[in-house]
Amino acid sequence: MTDLAHDAIFEPRSAETWRDPFTMYKAMRDRSPVQEIKKDEGDYWALSRFDDVFNAVIDAATFSSAQGLTMAYGEMEELGLEAPIVMMDPPEHTQLRKLATKRFTPARVAVIEPMVREFVVERVERLREMGEGDVVHEFLKPLPSMIVGHFLGVQEKDRDRFDGWTDAIVAANAQGDVLSAADAVGQMFGFFNEVIERARKEPGDDMISTLVQAELDGKEVPLMKILGFAFTMVTGGNDTTTGLLGGATEILTKNMDQRKLLLEDPSRIPNAIEEFLRLTSPVQGLARMTTREVEIGGKTIPQGRKVMLLYASANRDEREFGPDAAECDVTRKIRRHLALGYGAHHCVGAATARLVARVALEELLARCPEFSVDAEKGCYAPGHFVRRYESLPFIAKACA
Repeated sequence: MTDLAHDAIFEPRSAETWRDPFTMYKAMRDRSPVQEIKKDEGDYWALSRFDDVFNAVIDAATFSSAQGLTMAYGEMEELGLEAPIVMMDPPEHTQLRKLATKRFTPARVAVIEPMVREFVVERVERLREMGEGDVVHEFLKPLPSMIVGHFLGVQEKDRDRFDGWTDAIVAANAQGDVLSAADAVGQMFGFFNEVIERARKEPGDDMISTLVQAELDGKEVPLMKILGFAFTMVTGGNDTTTGLLGGATEILTKNMDQRKLLLEDPSRIPNAIEEFLRLTSPVQGLARMTTREVEIGGKTIPQGRKVMLLYASANRDEREFGPDAAECDVTRKIRRHLALGYGAHHCVGAATARLVARVALEELLARCPEFSVDAEKGCYAPGHFVRRYESLPFIAKACA
């Protein structure tokens, strides 16, 4: 790869280097779409074009999740945990996913809209009264934590403790080092053991109760699988939503013409969310491992190699979305994108994410139509996989 310009060589991003990964992605798509990255700790590959990433995502038999989702080798052994659902392959993955999806259908998710709207209104009104503040701290981080806690049956009296564990685990997971939050993981698992016991005696309308009452192969769902699912919801349902909404506020600040379209007709917001998902791609990429030798774009990837699937690059591929793929168009008709995964590993919480984003943007635009965020002063969170603001200055301006 010595003949490649430096900007065409994949380099994992974190913190401030998340500010612009898109120049690198475009250079990779144009000059080195199937790329081998050689490292002392083990070489891996990266795919950056939409068709290549999409085909890998839907081919779970060839691109396995069972060996973890980072570029590292042996991560599952290091964690010492039973694989959570995101690190399973069919058919084991399919069985557990069927149990979970019953709780996350659009119809069942719609029930939480009044609760979500009440929380959003309270937070937006707080920002209005303040006039300015950190939109992540005040609004975009507490929102998904509240919703994840609700779905996991966390009672109001336990919310502060749960939020503390969540913050520690999400931060550690973002940096690929969950073990650094071992105390928080242990305390949270102990807490969920109590939640599970309560759900056995007094089941509620939450995910833990759903799994406690369900069966796998005619037997009750094993405790470790329930705990693993709770862990997945905590690590996967928090910073991703924060990333989407933080990115959306930045896009709406930079593209006032697009904001005007939504203010004129709020019914455009659901379609706009698909465009924001595509452009922000909170999960910028995850890895899989090849189960066989596979040829892509004239290059051969050996069996047993990690392959980084760059969703964020794929979602801006001009070959799929046209020459204006890097631009925001809230009226764009999107046939498919990879921000929420696809196929077997399509995000279980997709309907929830869309509802939360819709309510958040409806209320923010209605109550603060002239808001702005200062992206240049915003700080990105560390971690190689999720691109999100850790802090983002917000100015309410002339609120309605």
